[in-house]
Amino acid sequence: MRSMPRFASVWRETMFGPDYADAYDAIYRSKNYEAEADLIERILARHGLDGPRRLLDLGCGTGSHALPLARRGHSVVGVDRSPPMLAQARAKASAVRPSGSVDFEESDIRELDLGRRFDAVLMMFTVLGYQTEDADLMAALATVRRHLEPGGLFIFDVWYGPAVLADRPGEREVSVSDGSSRITRKTGVMLDIPRHLCHVRFDLERVGAEGRSGQWQEVHVVRYYFPEELKSALGQNQLSLLDLRSFSDDEAPADERAWNVIGVARAGPLPEVGRTSKSSG
Repeated sequence: MRSMPRFASVWRETMFGPDYADAYDAIYRSKNYEAEADLIERILARHGLDGPRRLLDLGCGTGSHALPLARRGHSVVGVDRSPPMLAQARAKASAVRPSGSVDFEESDIRELDLGRRFDAVLMMFTVLGYQTEDADLMAALATVRRHLEPGGLFIFDVWYGPAVLADRPGEREVSVSDGSSRITRKTGVMLDIPRHLCHVRFDLERVGAEGRSGQWQEVHVVRYYFPEELKSALGQNQLSLLDLRSFSDDEAPADERAWNVIGVARAGPLPEVGRTSKSSG
């Protein structure tokens, strides 16, 4: 696929609007969130954090990771900047009785300061990839470190640069039922190789039982990462990269066959400058 240096004049960035939020859970119905919650718990236990924990889920979307984890007894705070996505999360939370607790907050993860710390911070489903500029990445990682106890874990998944370049993206189409309607999503991708970005265009159509249809489009810009740049960015925020493996088969190494990889980093001591004096609650 041909790479292009700039796309602003071709595809205008729009992300996670109300129509997309309304269709989101139907589109990703086949995604096994329970298995991903199993994976998160395995990683926590592997690094000495088994049992119920205080978890911060950054970029929580419709709560599909936060809610299974809360049902397992964890205390979870989910944060997202999209009101439509949070509305879906809160509606789902009102219909369940988790063993732990779950709260949802609207905020930009680059600016968040809850004034408390957690045992682990999560960024699942490529949330780190939406930090497309270095300044965004560093601000988001500073948020992670600000909310972690020393020794706490940062668990995240990203698109893996070597695999993106080895297995170039192509067009896709998925069609799913949602109650009495049917949603079709067509996906096109353009690569900006010098900037390590994928521009992903979603063309969506919802057709109701009566035959009426609605159409809309979203364009998402997602950054893919290479191991050394991840290690460097994490290190500059007092986070040490411990592991990078295939997602969701965490027994397999990160390689050119795995577009998605899951990373684990551990928090070092808090920096003296800007160090918060508030303890976790």
